[in-house]
Amino acid sequence: MNRTSLRRALVPTVAAIAMLSVTACGAANEDDDDKGGDSSGLSGTLNGGGASSQEAAQTAWRAGFQSLQGSGVTVNYDPTGSSGGREGFLDGGFAFAGTDSYLSDEEVAAAQETCGTGAIEVPAYVSPIAIMYNLEGVDSLKLSPQVIADIFNGKVTKWNDSAITELNDGVDLPDANINAVHRSDGSGTTGNFTNYLTNVVPENWPHGEVEDWPIKHGEGANGTSGVVAAVTDNPNSIGYADASQAGDLGHVEVQVGEGFVGPSAEAASKIVEVSTRVAGRAEADMAVDLDYQTTDDTAYPIVLVSYLVACQQYADQQTADLVKGYLSYVVGPEGQAAAADNAGSAPLSTTLADEALQHIEAISAK
Repeated sequence: MNRTSLRRALVPTVAAIAMLSVTACGAANEDDDDKGGDSSGLSGTLNGGGASSQEAAQTAWRAGFQSLQGSGVTVNYDPTGSSGGREGFLDGGFAFAGTDSYLSDEEVAAAQETCGTGAIEVPAYVSPIAIMYNLEGVDSLKLSPQVIADIFNGKVTKWNDSAITELNDGVDLPDANINAVHRSDGSGTTGNFTNYLTNVVPENWPHGEVEDWPIKHGEGANGTSGVVAAVTDNPNSIGYADASQAGDLGHVEVQVGEGFVGPSAEAASKIVEVSTRVAGRAEADMAVDLDYQTTDDTAYPIVLVSYLVACQQYADQQTADLVKGYLSYVVGPEGQAAAADNAGSAPLSTTLADEALQHIEAISAK
């Protein structure tokens, strides 16, 4: 099944998304007019974990939220990877999880047992996945979906292979082996990347959509930071990672239709405009499937929606209030601006953010 995440990501409208006070998130007696006012009233420690691609955004979110709350609130986020985040949430170790792939049907059922009343699954932000490279003297690199798949599948192994040079007229590509770097841990970024390949060029990528790398070809590295480091430290390397963490490495321009487009928040937002909600899910589950078949060469096709997963109900009021407060901050305009500034993500559209806030507001204690 498709578990890739995404829907819409347009310019946020702060006036249209009323900033939810973290007090309002934790107390039923706040009026709607006060959403965005005083943020006091919460205390305790909130533990979450998951997608390492969220790490930059989570750092900014935690700092902003804790600043509003003062010394009485601590938020921890363990960037253990999307798979680890979902497992930790379903095992009860995390009060919330970050994931770059939406819950499978089996995980939805497991969440029902963990939470008692099921889970909510809301988008945190939209982000392009960059195919990054380290080639001395090469400032621009264009690749087709077929060639990308063949590189990571071990079919194209030299940088001066004709399949690459034909797409890059005038670019001096070295007679060197390609070091293709992939995630060695279970990863939602891998899931989104391989889902793109599966949908666009299944004949070149026969392994399907997977979060665990399916073949022995290439170099494995743990976490987003590990992949970025491996490509940075090893000339003639190529890898994939959340664009916000790809640093100064070169970014591949991917062929879409008759043109080529590089990763950006604006280009990532284009493809999600045609995405549809996953069928058969509960109202509080906002997971979507991407339509990768666009020929619009202003749309960057390799994208993810990073999700936040939480229970609809918690065993105690303190945890419910903390989860509600933190997630409201993340999805609200202040959190979305922080993610855009610190993680290079595309903010949620007004419509999507408003819906996510409604589901978060419904979180309660048993």
